[in-house]
Amino acid sequence: MVKLFEPLTIKGLELKNRIVMAPMCMYESDQEDGHITDWHRVHYPSRAVGGVGLIIIEATAVQPRGRISSRDLGIWEDGQVEGLADIVRLMKRNGAKTGIQLAHAGRKAALEESIHAPSALAFSDRYQEPVEMTKEDIAETVEAFKTGAVRAKAAGFDVIEVHAAHGYLINQFLSPLTNKREDEYGGSAENRYRFLREVLDAINSVWDGPLFVRISANDYTVGGMTPDAYVEMTKWMKAQGVDLIDVSSGAVVPAQISVFPGYQVSFSETIKHETPIATGAVGLITEPLHAEEILQNDRADLVFLARELLRDPYWPRRAAKALGAGITPPVPYERGWV
Repeated sequence: MVKLFEPLTIKGLELKNRIVMAPMCMYESDQEDGHITDWHRVHYPSRAVGGVGLIIIEATAVQPRGRISSRDLGIWEDGQVEGLADIVRLMKRNGAKTGIQLAHAGRKAALEESIHAPSALAFSDRYQEPVEMTKEDIAETVEAFKTGAVRAKAAGFDVIEVHAAHGYLINQFLSPLTNKREDEYGGSAENRYRFLREVLDAINSVWDGPLFVRISANDYTVGGMTPDAYVEMTKWMKAQGVDLIDVSSGAVVPAQISVFPGYQVSFSETIKHETPIATGAVGLITEPLHAEEILQNDRADLVFLARELLRDPYWPRRAAKALGAGITPPVPYERGWV
């Protein structure tokens, strides 16, 4: 059987195939209120129509100061739940399972107000210098992730993914390049993990569905995190009930990265087998045969597609044709998909 179209069950949730739409910011919340707009109502359900098994919507801020930009989606207040529930309904109606990525940008927030980070280090000259978080700030942010999870559940999402990658707040705590604290949240790997540990504990107190964490498995900088260094942390994540690690890389500090098709897949393979834990592979995976190879060779359990699904919302159909797999089209499209 073609592995890409095999179902996968995670904590009682059955995905119809192994194709995941990775979170990608749309910057289309047009009133700076973090609310869903008509863009989202068209964008996400169209990928469900196209046959994607799991759609994880973009980084959704748990606090206003945690937005990457002023046009990010938010989940920091109850008034945002209605719009999120609306797109969940539309995605599920068209055959996809649904996920949300809970996020906080930390020092990479491009906002006018002051921003927070584990240490007062700017990402680059183009970013403002953040305020080092107090323990009270940390506790408030952990609580914000918890209430975000409560709202995600109310909106009907099937999966929560915690964004601990790409140089955003949790990633800033995890990496020794960005965490220079001298208290219990800095220094050793266990201390740098403490913030994520508290976030996961808080989410687990209100959420019993599948839980993913996205990591940047390689900082591409001397003294930074590597896939082998992350194995210790992913073991802790597994012990806390995390079901899958979404394995990306980079962006915690400016760095030169050599990219090529599947350039992050070996990181997924390391995490998957050394932890061990289920993983998702992401990064310039565009061809169906490549996606199938990753799964057949047990390098990941899910394949996350990003920009390729912006180019082709019906990529699952193309993959099914290329791999000789059967796929059931939406009834109104049956005449066109035969």
